[in-house]
Amino acid sequence: MSTSGAIRWVLTPVFFCVRFTTMKTIDAFDRQFPSEESCKQFLADMRWPQGVRCPRCNSEKVYALKARPFHWLCKSKECGGRNGYRFSVITHTIFQDTKIPLKLWFKVGYLMLVSKKGISALQIHRVIFGEDSGSDYHTSWYMCHRWRAAMKGDALKLTGEVEVDETYIGGKEQNKHKSKRLNARGGSVGKIPVIGAIARKGMVVAKVLERVSHVDMEQFVHETVKDDVSLVATDEAGGYRLLKRQGYPHETVGHYKGEYVRGNVHTANLDSFWSLLKRGIMGSYHKVSKDYLPLYVNEFSWRFNNRKNPNAFADLLTTCSH
Repeated sequence: MSTSGAIRWVLTPVFFCVRFTTMKTIDAFDRQFPSEESCKQFLADMRWPQGVRCPRCNSEKVYALKARPFHWLCKSKECGGRNGYRFSVITHTIFQDTKIPLKLWFKVGYLMLVSKKGISALQIHRVIFGEDSGSDYHTSWYMCHRWRAAMKGDALKLTGEVEVDETYIGGKEQNKHKSKRLNARGGSVGKIPVIGAIARKGMVVAKVLERVSHVDMEQFVHETVKDDVSLVATDEAGGYRLLKRQGYPHETVGHYKGEYVRGNVHTANLDSFWSLLKRGIMGSYHKVSKDYLPLYVNEFSWRFNNRKNPNAFADLLTTCSH
């Protein structure tokens, strides 16, 4: 990015935000990103709002390569001095080494954000590339997963009134083919456990568990919930039984007894998120493997947390570097 580009962002930071808030339709998206250059400029402005920095050593002493737009050279000692380190606007991002135009990457990310229950890679392939394009479906699949990997975010610890609950993702044993049944009883048999916490009128944090144990459940609460919360509401699962002893204002509702609300003690908000997650998996993806479930949980959590954010796409681009 040129020096003038960096100054333009510093002087008028609202410019990009205002343009993005009007991007409600795919037509508005196409008007905002009409070319590959406009996508690269937007990505550069989101990555380096205070001016371009070297992605390797974070030095701001970089030199634009006139012969190659959106490419720079860093000559700091950490990057080899005179010979320097060359990088581009997509270096150290989910787009690195891609041969796919950035405009298509942006459109895939946009469609994933505006689809409340998610959009499958096959549907992305039909909409973006077309069934007769000759491109491989796995290209769309790869792009979707790269975007999901960027949706991890840096969640702050939850405060206020917090709900914690777990759910299980997967089909019922009796609905599986006979050769795939585990021949064991229990509603959670053969399913993948996911635990989550939500601050009422706030953010949700969700995580796939290898197993459901009181150690894993307590650790999740310690990692995601602040010590000064006013309430931690859960069901009567045994994994939460020691939270009150550990200083949390813990209250439970007895689902097994048919109790779902007692004053302000309930898990209704988190239950709504679980419902959205499961409906999305069943309706849009139909089947999700255990290996990739964390990425889908990332996607639904990030989209839920940014459902009222008019600059969601711009904020997502800031998480694309690694």
